[in-house]
Amino acid sequence: MLTIHAADAVHGAPDAADSGSDSDSVAVDGGVVVAIGPYEELTAARPQARIRRWSGLITPGLLNTGAPALLEAAYHPDPREVDQLGGDPLTGAALTALGMDDARWGASARRGLQRMLRHGTTAVRGPFTRPAVRTAVARSGLRVHAPGPAGGFAAPDPQAPPVPATGLDPLMSVPEPADAFATALTVGGPADLAVFGVTDLAALRAEGAGSCTATVLGGRLVFRRS
Repeated sequence: MLTIHAADAVHGAPDAADSGSDSDSVAVDGGVVVAIGPYEELTAARPQARIRRWSGLITPGLLNTGAPALLEAAYHPDPREVDQLGGDPLTGAALTALGMDDARWGASARRGLQRMLRHGTTAVRGPFTRPAVRTAVARSGLRVHAPGPAGGFAAPDPQAPPVPATGLDPLMSVPEPADAFATALTVGGPADLAVFGVTDLAALRAEGAGSCTATVLGGRLVFRRS
């Protein structure tokens, strides 16, 4: 369905300055970006489009490079387990004590992936070695990027210290917020977007990816903060 996502600003559009772009809308058709520009122009040219209005900043979706550790060496508790296990990912001795099996790894990965979507993530860096985790990632629709060139891929260490909640925030591991973009925002490119309740990249750096209010993956709205 042809949809126009409109916000206060769009960052990452072609020729955008570091402080943002004069564009405030992105039109997507299916899983593809078909136009980027001022709201009035995009809606005038596409009167049949569905309109989604957001408050804040639209950016390309984010890439979580620590996904293997988060999904294959950490357990994301079920909401029904929070009173017993807490809400943060468990690793090390706490993870070992759970006696994980494939079914539990798969359920944990699905919850971890949902938490990533709530942080504007539309892509993860692999590879994933556990079959149950690979299946969960494939079914989530998240893009899977190859291991990065810097140092290659280090297998998750089950004895590593606990994974902090900030591991879900791709912005915490890069010098600048734009370095966490999974792809360029271009006409003809994938409709993978994140919407943050901030005004610009400086505010996004301060507030973090937890300020995400919506995530669009392949043109589908996969997360919307209620």
